[in-house]
Amino acid sequence: MILITQLIYIIDGQEKIFDEFENIAIPTILRYNGRLLLRVRPTDDNFIESHLDKPYEIHLVEFQTQQDFDNFLKDEERKKFFYLKEQSIKEAILIQGTKL
Repeated sequence: MILITQLIYIIDGQEKIFDEFENIAIPTILRYNGRLLLRVRPTDDNFIESHLDKPYEIHLVEFQTQQDFDNFLKDEERKKFFYLKEQSIKEAILIQGTKL
């Protein structure tokens, strides 16, 4: 089991474009033995301590294997809509781990 946490930072004013991309990317996860476990939009009062900017969204996704995750990243249909990602996402931090 592979766990992916992603901190996503949006370009101001591009929230609708980001949602368009997510409407394509999130269902694609299922095709590769993946599952979206959490999709959170944190607010300022959710933070106890922070040494980085507040992300627009936090995603936690699981894939059965590393190969499943790699195949998801290579999905050609998803890649057709990368222009939406590039228009809307300023920065993303991806953290990969395993369940202990």
